[in-house]
Amino acid sequence: MKNEIYGIIGLGRFGEALAKSLTADGKEIIVLDNSPEKINEAAEYTENAFLIDKLSKENLKKVGIQNCDTVVVCIGELVDKSILTTLNVIELGVKRVIAKATSEEQGSVLEKLGAEVVYPEKDMAERVAKKLCGSNVLEYIYLNDEIGVSEIKLSEKINGETVEKLNIRKKFGLNIIALEHNKDITIEITPDLILGSDDILTVVGRKENIEKFEKYFS
Repeated sequence: MKNEIYGIIGLGRFGEALAKSLTADGKEIIVLDNSPEKINEAAEYTENAFLIDKLSKENLKKVGIQNCDTVVVCIGELVDKSILTTLNVIELGVKRVIAKATSEEQGSVLEKLGAEVVYPEKDMAERVAKKLCGSNVLEYIYLNDEIGVSEIKLSEKINGETVEKLNIRKKFGLNIIALEHNKDITIEITPDLILGSDDILTVVGRKENIEKFEKYFS
């Protein structure tokens, strides 16, 4: 089976963290940046680190970005450059292109080009806010602007209740996809499964419904 190749364009904080995480996970990566310092640092964890000043289609093709299965464009702050680079990568035939955005307007344009859009600063800010406010939400991942996957720590309020009695699908419009109990995780969610106060539920659903479920504990 062919190993997937990931391309990272832009080694700012987000791009660098992503590149290092993929490398640590044993993935093959190609990284591009216009900073000699950043490329020298990247050369310590990948042989495929390229210094590029102009992200033209020709230059992207020269370094083999078209051979990547997934490319992440991490230059969201430079709106025009981000949009043009994303378009170039898509036109080179990369199957999956993910682009960082810093505003809804920029994200809308990137989506129309055919890219998946992420808002790392917005997502991180919301995670930090949850922690500062003592939220029961341990982790939150956006699937798109409306749907998310969230880990929620349960409280005494539902200690001893079954999944059937809690019935969060009917009450909150959420689906349980996993349960962690005493560090053991199960994805076999049956109606008679008993929930404990320190259990962690992983649920999927609309953002507003996740927030309603969280408020149920307060």
